[in-house]
Parts: sequence; C-alpha cells; structure tokens
Amino acid sequence: MTIAERAGNDIFEEALPTILMRVVSELHDVAYLIERIEPQLLEATDGAVSDDGLKLLQGIDLAVQKARGLAEFIDTITGSIPLEWAVDVTTALSLVKLAEMQKALGAGLRHGHSQPIDKASGDFDLF
Repeated sequence: MTIAERAGNDIFEEALPTILMRVVSELHDVAYLIERIEPQLLEATDGAVSDDGLKLLQGIDLAVQKARGLAEFIDTITGSIPLEWAVDVTTALSLVKLAEMQKALGAGLRHGHSQPIDKASGDFDLF
C-alpha cells in the first residue's frame, strides 16, 4: 500500500522546507547514480570513445551538474521559507511511481540514499 493510498481522503500536510530538503536529497541521489554510469561506460569501451560517445559522456556530466545545481538552488531558497508554511502532499505523492522514492519523500524518514546502491532496485520499466 502506498503512502497516498493510506492517506485516503485525509490531508497529508507537511512543512514545505522539510519536503524541499527531501527533494534536495533525492536530487543528490540522482546525480550520484548518474555519475556512476560514466566509469562503467569507459570500461566497456576500453577507453576508446567515439565522437558520439564523447558527446554522451558530456551529456552525463551535464545531467549531474544540473541535478546538483537544482539541489543547491532548492537548498538555498529553502532556508528563507518559514517552517509554518505547510502543503498537502497527498496528490503529489500519488504521482510518484518509485516506491522507495515515494516513501523517502512522504514518510519524513531520511537515512542515506533512497535506493541503496548495493541492492537491486524495486521498480523497473522495460521499454
């Protein structure tokens, strides 16, 4: 059962700064996970990178920089938001499809990465 389903029609309000800091943490996780791809790609090609491969690696670096930049931006503006500001996150949580991320964003418990890197992920979309 998801957090949004448990909440039912109840309002699930939380302090906006608290929620934003969990989003910051998730963005840092995303940056870290993307960053881990690059060495594996280089290893798979034995260091021989084509022009298209170089563009792909540059795109990976840009994605990491953007995710970290967004995290820092949100982190910085969060410091000026009063703790009294609360929002209902029920609808937003119901739209998050990754169970671990939904739990990290909605439960208020945040310890380490939302998806530990030493275990397989729970959700998978095959195209």
